[in-house]
Amino acid sequence: MRREDLLVEAIEDITLEELSQVRNYINVLSKVYGFTAESVVRAADVLKRAVKEADLRFLSFTANLVSTGLRGLFADLIRKRYFNVVVTTGGTVDHDIARAFGGKYYKGTFAIDDAMLRELGIHRLGNVFIPFENYGTKVEEAVRKVIPDLLKEKKEWAGYEILWEFGKRINDKNSILRAAYEAKVPIIVPGILDGSFGTNLFIQYQLNGLKLNLFEDERLIKDMVFESKVSAALIIGGGISKHHTIWWNQFKDGLDYAIYVTTAQEYDGSLSGAQPREAISWNKVKPSSKHVTVYGDATVIIPIIVSVLTEL
Repeated sequence: MRREDLLVEAIEDITLEELSQVRNYINVLSKVYGFTAESVVRAADVLKRAVKEADLRFLSFTANLVSTGLRGLFADLIRKRYFNVVVTTGGTVDHDIARAFGGKYYKGTFAIDDAMLRELGIHRLGNVFIPFENYGTKVEEAVRKVIPDLLKEKKEWAGYEILWEFGKRINDKNSILRAAYEAKVPIIVPGILDGSFGTNLFIQYQLNGLKLNLFEDERLIKDMVFESKVSAALIIGGGISKHHTIWWNQFKDGLDYAIYVTTAQEYDGSLSGAQPREAISWNKVKPSSKHVTVYGDATVIIPIIVSVLTEL
């Protein structure tokens, strides 16, 4: 098989505006009601109420979703300030920068010979195909170009400040970093060193003396939580981004609104699979909160749930 036979159709980002027709599907699911339909309808209702009533609104998601068309939707939700703080993982920065600087991701398949893909110079992320040159090289080039300019201003930067500076230099309306810079929404990445972007920051530390102050990120998220009156979170996926979001909210007696979208189960005791009701025992979600868990693939569930925001 040739490389050009696999890299045929590029993935496209979607926007909130495109979901206006999807909104009607909520009414259909409300009539169906059973099983997952019921949880999707409740999640949409909780989200709509949260956006209206909460002054602190977290959007938490994992990086794999940024390789899909949800990237543009996340950017839209941030730019319109439906959410005013983002907590995510290091790969989000990687994928957003790679795609913002011209790296195309392609529609692929799960069922393929991965050894062959390696020989052809193609990464596979689920059923997303990423040419080698569209990922690591793009991130490395961006960091090598931007960081020396930042070091002329100062040596030490908070993580969210660096991400705003990258967003400032991105000309892509579907970029999460660009949207965050425009709306001045901080992106908190507690595991920022875990990925290509973080590794390249480390190289800049070694070569040029860059200092990354993640305590400033923690100070910011702490201040936002303590200054808030009502807090809400749409938490997509698990891991460090989920935990960091609920972790800080425990110091304010927990979230008032919590929507989990996940494929993880709770039987193994994992944080990723834990439901909001478990978080209540940790003071991370209030007993009086409105909360719901939706089980399913976020690429299907999220466009349906957030479509209700087109009504606001």
